[in-house]
Amino acid sequence: VCEKCTDERKGQPVLGMTILRNLKPGADDKTVFEGGDITDPNNGKVYRARLKPVDGGRKLEMRGYIGPFYRTQVWLRVE
Repeated sequence: VCEKCTDERKGQPVLGMTILRNLKPGADDKTVFEGGDITDPNNGKVYRARLKPVDGGRKLEMRGYIGPFYRTQVWLRVE
């Protein structure tokens, strides 16, 4: 349950929760999605987000921003 969320997701189960929202294809590269946000259900914080498929779409590079700082994770497709 997301106890630290500060929006309508507060108190909702984390399993099945929408954590990525409002992403749109990039202006220059339509394979990149940006302009949205990602919520960390562990601490309730919301970060700007950017998604980019890599390795032929088998991996997804997810980058979360807060100000000029960012953290990148590579998510793997589950078969």
